[in-house]
Amino acid sequence: MDPSPRVLIVSPVKNEAAHLQAVIRAVAAQDFPPARWIVVDDGSSDGTPAIARRVAADIPFMDVLDEGVGGGGRDPLAEGAAPKAFNRGLALVDLGDFTHVMKLDGDVELPPDYLQRLMSEFANDSRLGIACGDLVEGPPESRARIPIPAHHVHGALKCYTLECFRAIGGLQERLGWDTIDETYARMRGYKTRSFRDFPAVHHRRLGSASGTLRGRARHGECAYVAHFSPLWVSLRAVKVARARPWGLTGAAFLYGYVRAATRRVDRVPDPDFRRFAVRLWAVSRSSAVIADPHLA
Repeated sequence: MDPSPRVLIVSPVKNEAAHLQAVIRAVAAQDFPPARWIVVDDGSSDGTPAIARRVAADIPFMDVLDEGVGGGGRDPLAEGAAPKAFNRGLALVDLGDFTHVMKLDGDVELPPDYLQRLMSEFANDSRLGIACGDLVEGPPESRARIPIPAHHVHGALKCYTLECFRAIGGLQERLGWDTIDETYARMRGYKTRSFRDFPAVHHRRLGSASGTLRGRARHGECAYVAHFSPLWVSLRAVKVARARPWGLTGAAFLYGYVRAATRRVDRVPDPDFRRFAVRLWAVSRSSAVIADPHLA
């Protein structure tokens, strides 16, 4: 691995007291530690900020911002609370001091060699712009991988090269940010990739923060924001319906899309993005292989 990478990690967290100490210990124990880690508390009502402040005193590269940037609206994820908190953390630094920018959720525990191996993947492919290791979840004795296409990168632990991050304009503060960024990366000529051989542990089941069906409806709204076609969404709804609770998951996904269309939710306004997205979804629509937008 090139010894020169300098990784900035920003972690938007909210009510992660149950998991945060394990997450912090894992980052502190990295074989290749980050140059700086900023934990941004987004208005937690549990002991999250106190835990973060207490532990940060012993970790020289860790800082805590706990002013609370979340809102009290209908749905913090739908309102882009995570990218807003992330961008608040970015405002504290000069990005030019780093080579890579990473978003890490407060419920994701990294293996000790995670950053070292991820930096090696970036070094091996100059076109790689966004990457992560896989996620596994469940009890230790029966952990299973979260299924994801190789070209998709989990929103919970995305890492960008600084060049790619600047080329895509950073993270948009809207629902679907973690689909929008990958689409822009491909538009700009970068690869996006998840790697199976150094998975991290996701302590809270994906999409469960506000309930499974609400999460599926949010995914449907995200598909609308990112200009997925109605045909693609219908095909995807059939596939999503195979997950528990059977049938209802697909209906919730489709409902979220239709509700967003009815409400005329703001979509990505860039016409180049729309044209690129339409071509991309058209290529994949026969099998609906593009992943659900994984919101974090």
